[in-house]
Amino acid sequence: MTGPLLIQLATAFCGTVCFAILFHVPPRHLWCCGVCGMAGWLVYWLSMQYQPDTVVASFLAVIPMAVSARACAILRKAPVTLFLIPGIFPLVPGAGIYYTAYSFIMSDTAAAAAKGAETLKIAVALAMGVAVVVAIPLRWGAGARSRQK
Repeated sequence: MTGPLLIQLATAFCGTVCFAILFHVPPRHLWCCGVCGMAGWLVYWLSMQYQPDTVVASFLAVIPMAVSARACAILRKAPVTLFLIPGIFPLVPGAGIYYTAYSFIMSDTAAAAAKGAETLKIAVALAMGVAVVVAIPLRWGAGARSRQK
């Protein structure tokens, strides 16, 4: 069980780094991008082992990925989107988009609608997970302290 998981984690890391290179992320930040993508994929894989629902697994996986992207942004003094956009790459439902388009082109509207609905649910789950993490303030009460000065 650990052999396939290690291969998938290494693939998620490499895929995320390659995607980051395509988006011209500075080389000093590439390993952080890879760690963010790998963290998300690890939680996705674990979620699928215990609760095989892709929408729930995607939502659960994007939360630690976004937290790690935010942590990397703070530690590396860089914008969070530098780590968030490449880090989400392994979780994006690319196959779902492909099969939706394929079914539509093949005039199988029922399959296209079903796969399209599932793909849309995954995309919304990813967006909601990122929104939940980004909505958490970095310092509780920071606004109150700044108004006192």
